[in-house]
Amino acid sequence: MTSTNWIDLQQDGDTGIETIRAHFEGHAYDPHWHDSYLVGFTEQGVQQFHCRRSRHDSTPGRLFFVEPGEIHDGHAPTRGGFTYSMLYLDADWLQRELHQFGTPGVAAGEPGFASTLVDDASLIAAVANAFTMLRAPSTRLQRDAALDTLLQGMVPHLGWRQRRRDDDPRLPRVARRAQAYLHAHSSDDIGLQTLAEHCGVDRFRLTRAFKAAFGLAPHAYLVQLRLSLARQRLATGESPAAVAGELGFADQSHLGRWFRRAYGLTPADYRRRCRPPT
Repeated sequence: MTSTNWIDLQQDGDTGIETIRAHFEGHAYDPHWHDSYLVGFTEQGVQQFHCRRSRHDSTPGRLFFVEPGEIHDGHAPTRGGFTYSMLYLDADWLQRELHQFGTPGVAAGEPGFASTLVDDASLIAAVANAFTMLRAPSTRLQRDAALDTLLQGMVPHLGWRQRRRDDDPRLPRVARRAQAYLHAHSSDDIGLQTLAEHCGVDRFRLTRAFKAAFGLAPHAYLVQLRLSLARQRLATGESPAAVAGELGFADQSHLGRWFRRAYGLTPADYRRRCRPPT
């Protein structure tokens, strides 16, 4: 990162929610995904990103949503870059809270956002207030009230769908088999030929089917899968060296290079921000 770019990230120990405020000029993030629901808004500049196979340009006062597993990137196309604030909502926490909240349809499956970019000033205010309550000294009642207001504001933007399955029939069988194999062998040194033979096709057909289904080639998908797993383990306090060795990265530096490209932080810095010294 250049000296003009910065990231301020903290994790709330009770809810697992991460609060992030950041500024970028030029390139921000390589394509990657999260295991959380992302709800944020652009404060300044033009926040350009690709998601759901489309380019989006978020400007001040616009709200953006990203679901778990959705591949997205980040870029500042104009001078002065962009600044944004965002909440990373733990998927299990969101599902549980919406159920307790009595949200209609919650029993039918998992929540999903109807749109990526929306205009909703009251929800932006709720995101900003929840951000403050999760960081500033506050009572539990204040924090819970802020999160309830956030959930209430999100409900009109949520839909409900059947839970995703590894054998989701909407995906080509070849892509589904390859994805399941990568998840089962995420720390192994997997060759494309081995993966193709497992799926019963040649390498070229496998790559085409996989990219069409997931937006990434198998190798790039595997890297992002490992990064997602690394993020989870670092947040619990595991050391970057141990995480790198157990997830199939060549060494800690190899993990660090990929981690910075995807998240803008080093693994050690992310670990520290999630588990600050007491």
